[in-house]
Amino acid sequence: MAKRVMIVAGEASGDLHGSNLVKETRHRDPEVAFFGIGGPLMRAAGVETLVDSSEMAVIGLVEVLAHSGVIYRAYRALKAVIKNDPPDLLILIDYPDFNLLIARLAKKAGVKVLYYISPQVWAWRVGRVKKIARLVDRMAVVFPFEVPFYERAGVPVSFVGHPLAETVRPTMGREAAIAAFGLQPARRTVGLFPGSRHGEISRLFPTILAAAGALRERYPELQFILPLAPSLTREDLEPQLSAAGLDVTVIEGRTYDVMQVCDAIVTVSGTVTLEIALMGVPMVIIYKVSPLTYQAGKRLIRVDHIGICNIVAGERVVPELIQHDAEPAIIADAIGRFLDDRDYAAAVREKLRQVKNNLGSGGGSAKVAALVLEMLGSP
Repeated sequence: MAKRVMIVAGEASGDLHGSNLVKETRHRDPEVAFFGIGGPLMRAAGVETLVDSSEMAVIGLVEVLAHSGVIYRAYRALKAVIKNDPPDLLILIDYPDFNLLIARLAKKAGVKVLYYISPQVWAWRVGRVKKIARLVDRMAVVFPFEVPFYERAGVPVSFVGHPLAETVRPTMGREAAIAAFGLQPARRTVGLFPGSRHGEISRLFPTILAAAGALRERYPELQFILPLAPSLTREDLEPQLSAAGLDVTVIEGRTYDVMQVCDAIVTVSGTVTLEIALMGVPMVIIYKVSPLTYQAGKRLIRVDHIGICNIVAGERVVPELIQHDAEPAIIADAIGRFLDDRDYAAAVREKLRQVKNNLGSGGGSAKVAALVLEMLGSP
């Protein structure tokens, strides 16, 4: 009988990693059937999605409360399956608050749990590692410093390397990409990366566009480019773009090709900062949530940096502008330094190369696929 695997990825980055894991697993055993929560990439890989992850991709206490109805319906849908027709294995990808609830249901039903891409318990709410130890059969982690953290808590753990180390690749040369996107090769290019969540678009995109406007005043020759996340449509961006009155080239997909044509990037925090780091492009990270969420987070966070690339580096390689510092003029100043100071930009690029070296040599999805088949008892 074919093995059934429930897989849960609650946002765009999880959709990407989940899709690669599913493809690697089914390459080894085409009979394994996947279903659960995911987005377009996981559906394309053959996952039956009971809930679309784009409906659940929110961040922050206030924002989660606003989407509580969607999240609760997703929880009930998975709970019904686990209770009435339990899968052979549950794979959880990041998205910790929701996924640990699902892990509890699976544990009660006797379903094995593989957690791929650890919740950042080493960064905040460290006590959750005790819950993970009770609920998770194996952790597959993507940062080397996570291994001793879980070993100390008695959690079976494997370092598989970061999946982005194998997937962050442009599909064409830089000159070809510039031509394909209709950019002017003699002009410098600044990338605008407003995120993949609707909440980020409403909260941060106007600030990013205002920073771009300030940059245009200082550097009239600049051109701007924006990669459209799969979870968004052009219509999601149009109100802010129209209000800004700024000429921005919007490209659907081909994110890494967009990154490689940029001299510098303004980006929200999240996995995208690691993707940009792997492409070696200097960036400015901005982070702004509701005051309530921020004040709550300040009391819980145990790391010195917001950007994942800076956490991996162990130092502030690229600027992080948080809350009141995430203002258009300050963002423009930080990008302007990359544009004006070549030595500074070159030094940042070199440190980003070191970040890349810390993430392993690739093959992470294949290593996790091997764990999946081992836990399923497949040959």
